[in-house]
Amino acid sequence: NLECLNGLRIAEDMKKLPKVLIPKNYPEYTARRVHVAQWISGEKLSQSKADDVSSLVNLGVITYLTQLLDTGFFHADPHPGNMLRTEDGRLVILDFGLMTKITDDQKYGMIEAIAHLIHRDYSEIGNDFVNLDFIPRGVDTAPIVPALARVFEAALAGGGAKSINFQELAADLAEITFKFPFKIPPYFALIIRAISVLEGIALVGNPEFAIVDEAYPFISRQLMTDESPRLRAAFKYMVYGKSKTMDVDRLIDMLQALEKFVAVKEFGDGSAFKVDGKRGDVFVGKGGDAVGTKRVITSDSSPNLQLRATAQPNTDSTAREALKFFFSDEGSLFREFVLDEVSNGVDAISRDAARELFISLGVRGSSVPPLFKALAPKLSPEDRQVVDSLLKLVAFLTGNLPDSQDQDATNTNNNRAGQFLASARRPENREKLVALLPTLREFAPSIRAFGGQLMRKLAIKATSRVVRASSEAIFGVGISVTQSNSKGAFV
Repeated sequence: NLECLNGLRIAEDMKKLPKVLIPKNYPEYTARRVHVAQWISGEKLSQSKADDVSSLVNLGVITYLTQLLDTGFFHADPHPGNMLRTEDGRLVILDFGLMTKITDDQKYGMIEAIAHLIHRDYSEIGNDFVNLDFIPRGVDTAPIVPALARVFEAALAGGGAKSINFQELAADLAEITFKFPFKIPPYFALIIRAISVLEGIALVGNPEFAIVDEAYPFISRQLMTDESPRLRAAFKYMVYGKSKTMDVDRLIDMLQALEKFVAVKEFGDGSAFKVDGKRGDVFVGKGGDAVGTKRVITSDSSPNLQLRATAQPNTDSTAREALKFFFSDEGSLFREFVLDEVSNGVDAISRDAARELFISLGVRGSSVPPLFKALAPKLSPEDRQVVDSLLKLVAFLTGNLPDSQDQDATNTNNNRAGQFLASARRPENREKLVALLPTLREFAPSIRAFGGQLMRKLAIKATSRVVRASSEAIFGVGISVTQSNSKGAFV
């Protein structure tokens, strides 16, 4: 019995989502025409009046994205009768007779396409749609791309990728099929159907629900943790775009989204960290907000997260949870990704501090030792931007965000690290840092390992400068141990 086999597989796949309940299947009692499964009492999610329906819909989004972009085994028949809410607030999914398999190429292609859409990089959309089987391989995409660009530009006009209406987008894409060698593949039609059902249930209780906004946490987590080369390249593109400068605001937004993923996965709390349209300090629209929603807080006395009803966001717990992710096993790829940026920032901060020390001692101009000039060249505008990004990321992770006065001072003062540390020494901020000590002790081995990698990077940078300066002094030609972004002279 295929439905029984599908049910067994989906139950195994969904074990990673503790708030999702899949009926137990009994293959020993199942025959070709008789399917025997567990009876679960509950009410249709679409008819429930409970105040956690919005959160369960968001959990449903995470559930279907897990199938779509992680396991690759997708429940293609999620009509309202197939989704229940149990008395204890869990999400039940029924009926696995209609399933579809998603290939790795399709999974990666969907995430790559989302990354390109967020950057409005329509030049890559043609290749994305070839990978997703909308356009046959070998077809010249140049004539199709302008039509796709117009469709997506209209879809993004209301507030970026998070405001896309999938039903309207599907209708607009269908129009293109009449003019170009472009088709909507069967698997994607099933995806649109599933999304439409989830969106329809959510819109009844919240007209501002946005499916892409609720999908963003899962996509962010997937990009920051997946080892596949294609997704690692997509993550880099998300944060850097086509430039060489890290967009720290987008990186922080992705970390905040990951916070929501943890809340949805563990507790089915879909609106965690998003109150009045804000997640942390970023306005992301009101999709997913509803009466009776909750936030997640951390308890200093317990390693487990707990739920409390409230109307205010807790950015401190968000930052601490992000810090836990940074140093956790799951965050290893993320640490590797930001290591170069962190080393560049720490290097620039140390050079800036050393220069400040020499200036305070009255050592200037020709009295500065040549070795010091080589080791601590003047910061370039790019260096200062790297420092600003690093301090902003550290402030987010520690929950020790400087106030606007500190930020203004930081922007006008060369010693950015000094301004940040001055803010950290304030009594209210010291309390926040002390609250981090249990987390730092918990992840001490990972922190030591990351610190060792960082010190090796810094040593290579310093050695490179000394070797280059010595070579220039002796031979008139600079030699580098490794490429360095730090250039300039001590003035």
